[in-house]
Amino acid sequence: EAALMGEREGNRRYDYETKLAAVRDHAEHGLTKAEVMEKYRIASLTPLERWCREYRSGDPDALRPKPKGRPKGAKSKPRPAPTREQLLEEENAYLKAR
Repeated sequence: EAALMGEREGNRRYDYETKLAAVRDHAEHGLTKAEVMEKYRIASLTPLERWCREYRSGDPDALRPKPKGRPKGAKSKPRPAPTREQLLEEENAYLKAR
């Protein structure tokens, strides 16, 4: 019934503040993972464990959302306009080939 009524908990997104508070409650205040999951309504143990691992490996900014999609690459620079000498060389090569 809950899934049909839109009360489903799966694929839920958590904001940075919720992640940080949940990790700090577990790591610094000594709450168990089950207590943290119940307090912050985290649907699965997996994201909480990943957040704890990221928090321990880096800093709190590791919990911030990552940008989606392909990273923007370096844009190619437009070719500079050919000089008069280059144009004449190209024309000379064309005429020789002809």
